[in-house]
Amino acid sequence: MMAVMLIGAFVGLLNETLLATALPSIMNDFGIEENQVQWLTTAFLLTNGVMIPISAFLIEKFTTRQLFLTALTIFATGTAIASVSHAFELLLVARVIQAAGSGIMLPLMMTVMLRIFPVEKRGAAMGMAGVVISFAPAIGPTLSGWLLEYFSWRGLFYVVLPIVIIAIIVASKFVKNVTEQTNPKIDIISILLSSFGFGGLLYGFSSISGGHGGSEASSGINGQAVAIVIAAAIILTIFIIRQLKIAKPMLEFRVFKYPIFSLSLIITMIVLMALIGAETMLPLYMQNTRGFTALESGLMLLPGAIVMGIMSPITGMLFDKFGAKWLATIGMTIVTVTTFLFTSLEMDTAYSYLVIIYAIRMFGLSLVMMPVMTAGLNQLPEEWHPHGTAMANTMQQVSASIGTAILITTMTTSASNYEPNASSLEGLSETEAMTQIAANASISGYNAAFWLATILSLAGLCLTLFIKNKSKPQQEKSEQLAQ
Repeated sequence: MMAVMLIGAFVGLLNETLLATALPSIMNDFGIEENQVQWLTTAFLLTNGVMIPISAFLIEKFTTRQLFLTALTIFATGTAIASVSHAFELLLVARVIQAAGSGIMLPLMMTVMLRIFPVEKRGAAMGMAGVVISFAPAIGPTLSGWLLEYFSWRGLFYVVLPIVIIAIIVASKFVKNVTEQTNPKIDIISILLSSFGFGGLLYGFSSISGGHGGSEASSGINGQAVAIVIAAAIILTIFIIRQLKIAKPMLEFRVFKYPIFSLSLIITMIVLMALIGAETMLPLYMQNTRGFTALESGLMLLPGAIVMGIMSPITGMLFDKFGAKWLATIGMTIVTVTTFLFTSLEMDTAYSYLVIIYAIRMFGLSLVMMPVMTAGLNQLPEEWHPHGTAMANTMQQVSASIGTAILITTMTTSASNYEPNASSLEGLSETEAMTQIAANASISGYNAAFWLATILSLAGLCLTLFIKNKSKPQQEKSEQLAQ
């Protein structure tokens, strides 16, 4: 049962980044611009961000089996439509359908893990979830880069579809009902507030720097996106107030009454911002500034993704034995040091240097991600697990968007404010001088963004010192707090 749920969540998360290197060929096929094709990624992330908060309600409303099979079927339908799309609009609709299924699978899988594994074995189980959460999005660009060498972009969907169909067949046989149905009533107002609030926040932050790091990234801060973020924040505030007042909230915000859960969520958000920093900045640096191909930049990230995939289950077992505190502290120390090492990128920085430092950095992240999240979720009473996993996954989506926006804005601002050293341009023709200034400005921007990521990592390191190692959730205390 867990194997098929892991596969479902894996293909769902893989599709977040699978189209990354295929966007140029899709642009050529449909004759569209970069700002249009980017919606294939943005719409997927937005729909995911809308579905994840609703997942807590769905898990309490429907059985495990009903929900998982439905989510897989929706995802398969979207994948099938995408594979035969003859128009960009149809492909965009297919991506939204895919994400509607994908957004349910990960929170459901984590809730099931918390339900069927005892506290002392949860680390190993959540370590397997860590493989999915970290490895799937990381391998997406590399896998698509390799497939595009031999097939068209439709081949990306042809590869995924049979896997999903097999998963549906296996799931229909092995997935059992393990979650409890409390049959909550549908609160349309909460669903609308959540959708516009979280959706607006994700869209606003993904657009705030004037693009996604492509050709538009130099246009500065997007005023319209800032307005959307402010409006979304107001809508979310209304949503939170409503959830605290109604008897059966769609998303339970009282999970933040547990200090360890709140602390673990903040650390996880900082870790994701730092993770996104490297995964966004390094491919841009390699392709836009250094002239590497998409496949070469994807292969640079591959060893790090493999390290993360291998380490996640090992880290889970270490968590069961030693707890989260020292794993997280050691991991964040590694992340902070390796992020700092990326603050001195040059035009001739060795490819091997990027590969090795990135892989070591991912090793550090593997020690932090799942142990910290599991330690936080372990503090919650069982009936709040769907809300805890939904909250954790929602905050991950939001922090990834915010992290990308802040780092891209820092990069573009620093690059535009770059002042060249006149003495280094002596003897160069005007064209050569302009090329060198542009390259140096770009390098300056990437280094500034990594300085900010280093500061974020250092803040996360300080917070890990406050984690408490507890082997069992304090059920009685949590029940008192809930009343």
